[in-house]
Amino acid sequence: MTMSNGQPLLEVKNLRKYFPIKKGLFRSTVGNVRAVDDVTFFINEGETLGLVGESGCGKTTASRCILRALVPTSGEMLFRPKKGEIVDLSKLSRRELHPIRPQMQMIFQDPYGSLNPRMTLFDIVGEPLLVNGMSNRKERTERVAELLRLVGLRAEYMQRFPHAFSGGQRQRIGIARALALHPRLVVADEPVSALDVSVQAQILNLMLELQKQLHLTYLFVAHNLSVVKHICDRVAVMYVGKLVEMATTEELYHHPKHPYTAALMAAVPVADPRIKTGSVELKGEVPSPANPPSGCYFHPRCEYAIDRCRQDAPVFREITPGHFVSCHRADELNLPGIA
Repeated sequence: MTMSNGQPLLEVKNLRKYFPIKKGLFRSTVGNVRAVDDVTFFINEGETLGLVGESGCGKTTASRCILRALVPTSGEMLFRPKKGEIVDLSKLSRRELHPIRPQMQMIFQDPYGSLNPRMTLFDIVGEPLLVNGMSNRKERTERVAELLRLVGLRAEYMQRFPHAFSGGQRQRIGIARALALHPRLVVADEPVSALDVSVQAQILNLMLELQKQLHLTYLFVAHNLSVVKHICDRVAVMYVGKLVEMATTEELYHHPKHPYTAALMAAVPVADPRIKTGSVELKGEVPSPANPPSGCYFHPRCEYAIDRCRQDAPVFREITPGHFVSCHRADELNLPGIA
């Protein structure tokens, strides 16, 4: 993990992304799926922020809104470009986004589906360069060779097609493509979940090395809390489109303040057969983002819920320096973490 310089590269404020539910002959809107619902966080330059939660909680939707692959419903996304003043990504037109897009790139989850099987490595990694004005083939070839060596691949591989490579090698190709334009912010959407465990460690160590070498900032979206603990400086936990807790990795894992975070931590397997982790079962099902419960979204599954939790939505607040939580009882609960 790297130390940040304390300056926010990205500030997300009250981000919302709703998808309309349409029914009937005239396709009238009868409701909304609240995929991302009033999310606020920041990423300091040079650090890695982990975004975790169950499937369908809105992690990927939030990351795609930040990259403007999706247009947010409301909210602010304040990005500090390499040159110039801070800009609100949510307000920019397609033309205004063009000079900023090279500074924000994405590493995709599936190393098989994210690479065009009809393109060689030279075309895959070199395409961002061509699109952004590097028309000289010799310059492009030199840059692609440099990127391949940077991620641990041989330069002579650039005339091969993706089918000739393993899953781990394909993900290295995806990383090389993401780094082609010297980005400042890299969004990694579960970059190791489709890989074998031994290969996961190689890719994670590569990402850490590249971060130190190139001064990168990561938004790391993941399910695996063991992976998140290894690579992230801070962690933000999402539940049904909302952030429920955010803190440094050490603080969150050792002293969770939200019952949902504590349940996630208790479910992490310990690499010691002599240690009993216990049986962790959350009551009920994950609520639908199209019809969330009143008050705190987690209250139907929370053993600590009181009447206030069922009626009033908690505020995402800072209870100790750098530790934010959305829970009415965060100050009084003593929840177990990972020892």
